[in-house]
Amino acid sequence: MAQISKDTRIGELLNIFPESAPILMEIGMHCLGCPASQMESLEEAAMVHGIDCGLLVEKINAAMAAAGK
Repeated sequence: MAQISKDTRIGELLNIFPESAPILMEIGMHCLGCPASQMESLEEAAMVHGIDCGLLVEKINAAMAAAGK
């Protein structure tokens, strides 16, 4: 089972777990397809959007575990 971290790039996350897109969109990360966002880490994106990165990583890892990934 894969686990993501604050250093995981958005593009990598979406390749590993495309189901994370709604989670990211729900918290205001609407430009997931932008080339710049693909190379941004979750930590960088969370900082720009004023979101607690630790909670975001927890939420995504929980969703991945629930999906059996």
